[in-house]
Amino acid sequence: MIDKTKNMNPKKVNSLGFAKNPADTRVVVAMSGGVDSSVCAAMLAKEGYDVIGITLQLYDHGAAIKSAKACCAGQDIYDAKRTAEKLGFPHYVLDYESKFNEGVMQDFANTYLKGSTPIPCVRCNQTVKFRDLLQVARDLGADCMATGHYVQRVEGIDGAELHRAIDPTKDQSYFLFATTQEQLDFLRFPLGGKTKPETRKMAVELGLAVASKPDSQDICFVPTGKYTDVIKKLRPDADDPGDILHVDGRVLGTHNGVMHYTVGQRRGLGIPDGSGLDPLFVLRIDADKKQVIVGPRKKLVKSRIYIKDVNWLGDGAFGPTVDGKAVSVKIRSMKPPVPAKFVAEKDETYIELDEAMEGISPGQACVFYDADDASRTLGGGWISRSE
Repeated sequence: MIDKTKNMNPKKVNSLGFAKNPADTRVVVAMSGGVDSSVCAAMLAKEGYDVIGITLQLYDHGAAIKSAKACCAGQDIYDAKRTAEKLGFPHYVLDYESKFNEGVMQDFANTYLKGSTPIPCVRCNQTVKFRDLLQVARDLGADCMATGHYVQRVEGIDGAELHRAIDPTKDQSYFLFATTQEQLDFLRFPLGGKTKPETRKMAVELGLAVASKPDSQDICFVPTGKYTDVIKKLRPDADDPGDILHVDGRVLGTHNGVMHYTVGQRRGLGIPDGSGLDPLFVLRIDADKKQVIVGPRKKLVKSRIYIKDVNWLGDGAFGPTVDGKAVSVKIRSMKPPVPAKFVAEKDETYIELDEAMEGISPGQACVFYDADDASRTLGGGWISRSE
């Protein structure tokens, strides 16, 4: 953990920022069973902290174990337990299946049926992990909760700050934009200053069985990769047909449910061959009218992003004071931040990009970074529309 205040406070602190011995510092570690959270728990246990590992059972194990690269599967619970047994700290499994269904899976289906594209990993962090599990950690008398996320928590002059990981290929700040200041004060991210190869090397040195385990890649509750199957199971009427319209108003074909489409999509549009049109892309989805609007690629290019449910981790309160503030923003987890500025009007807030870009999709996140310190994450909001 980085501490910007260390020269101001002569009192000795441990590696997690507490002015006491590691043995007197209780840490609840969220353990998914993967290599990252396992190393996180193991390294803290080796340092002498009072570690308690907790793994969440989020969905049916039988369906999950069909995929070796989905997190929180049945095998993962077993792997987390083995790590705890090897290092000698207690480990518990909590049944959060109903909480996960309500807070993540139902939102996933609803968002697609509204014509938007969800990010279930953000919702999971927002609800069961950083809300419900964090409260369990407090109830257990923990001083903090640690996770294997690749982000950095920096102790700044005015409190904890969220910063990007040093390894840009593993940085997860985009998925943690909704972390509140209160949660950030309680959380710790021991791996944020390491690269993935360094983490795997530590796993080998610690003798962990998960050292060579592959990274999670799929949405955990979509083990087959077919998200529409999950939506149909949750919403049997999700495949209501409708029209595919050209942006000029012409009906080009029909579809079998708006859930099959996302903004920017090119393939699988269901438009008959021989239309004589240039390559078409999904520009917009009108879920109420069951319409998918398509058009040329140039129509995807937008410069204004309207956002809602903003979570602010910057200095001061979010509001009129940020009007005109220069920032950089990410609209996809793997895209680099681009220059922009806030515009705060009476009833809504939007981001004005310095250069227009494509790929702006409702339901995705727009995450803010400090224009003067590219590492610092200032929060983010959900994209409602663009123009």
